[in-house]
Amino acid sequence: MALPRLRRAVLAAPMAGGVSTPALVIAVGEAGGLGQLAAGYLPPQTVEAQVRQVQASGVPFGVNVFVAETMDPAREAEAVERYRRRLQPLAEHLDAALPEPDWADTDHYREKLDLLARLAPPVVSFTFGCPDPVDIQRLRDAGSAVVVTVTSAAEAQAAAAAGADALCVQGFEAGGHRGTWDRRAVPESAGLLALLHETQKVCDLPLIGAGGVMTSAQAAGALEAGAVAIQAGSAFLLVDEAGTRPAHRRALTEPDRESVLTRAFSGRVGRGLANTWTATFPDAPPTFPVVDQLTKPLRARAGALEDPEHLNLWAGTGWREARVGTAAEVVQRLDPALGRR
Repeated sequence: MALPRLRRAVLAAPMAGGVSTPALVIAVGEAGGLGQLAAGYLPPQTVEAQVRQVQASGVPFGVNVFVAETMDPAREAEAVERYRRRLQPLAEHLDAALPEPDWADTDHYREKLDLLARLAPPVVSFTFGCPDPVDIQRLRDAGSAVVVTVTSAAEAQAAAAAGADALCVQGFEAGGHRGTWDRRAVPESAGLLALLHETQKVCDLPLIGAGGVMTSAQAAGALEAGAVAIQAGSAFLLVDEAGTRPAHRRALTEPDRESVLTRAFSGRVGRGLANTWTATFPDAPPTFPVVDQLTKPLRARAGALEDPEHLNLWAGTGWREARVGTAAEVVQRLDPALGRR
C-alpha cells in the first residue's frame, strides 16, 4: 500500500492523552497535510467514534496504535511497588488515589486491530514496537498503509522485514514518548538527520522524519536527508484545535523551562519540560503501562487544578518555536517546499 498523496508533506504526530482531537486531525487534512488520531489509552468504542467523525470529513488521516508488550509481575512488581510508595505523599498532596496495578493491561490491542481492519483508515501507524507480519498484511488487505515508528537502524530493518509500507523515523529530539521497541532499553541518542542516514543503509521504504521539526527549513532539511515527509507534534501543541491542557499550554509559554528526558510519568522514556515532578522523581521502573496507570490519577488531578508542576508536559527540543494559532497556519509554516525557496 502507498501513503496518501498530500499537497503538503506534513504529518501531525498522534499525541495521546487528548491532544490529537478529531478537530485537529481534520484541520490538518484540510490544510493539505495528514493528521493522526491517537488510539493509545482510549477504549475501542471511542476510537471508532473518532475514526467515523474524521472519515465523514473526507480528508486523508491516520490512526496510531500502541503495540502491547507483555509484563511480568513476578519480575517487576517489587520495583513498581517501591515507586508506588514514593508517589504516595504526592497523591495525598493532590488528594488523589493511587490505583492497584493491572498487569493484564494491553490497551485493547487486539480489539483495536480488529476495529481498524474493519474501518480501514488510509493509514495505520504503530508505536512501541512492530505488529506481527500477519496483522500488518491484514491491515494492508483492508486498504490501509501501515507505518511503523522506529528509533534505530535495527528496528527499521525489522519493520521492513515484517512488511511495513513506510517508517516513521523518530530522532532524539522528539517530544513525548520515544518509540523505542524495548521499553527497558536506553533510547539511542541519534538526531533525526543522522538516523535518517543510518536507516537508508538498511531499507528502501519511504521514511517520515520526526523529531524537533518546527520550521519549513528544518522540514526541508529532513527531506534532503532522505525523508518523503515530516511529522511534527510540538508545533501543534498550542493550536486552537488541539486538546492540550491549559496548564500545559501555559508552561509552553515559559521560555526558562528546560527540555528533559524522563521515565517518571509512565516508565517509558519521554521528552518534556522540566518541572517539580521530573525533579522529584528522576526515574521510574521501565514498566509501561503499569507506571502510567499509577500516575494517571495524579496527573488528572493536577490538570484539573491547572498545576503544571505535576503534569507530563511533553514537548520536543524545539518547543520554544511553538505558536498560538490554527493548525492550518502550522501546516503552512512547516511545508518543506517553503524551506527550499
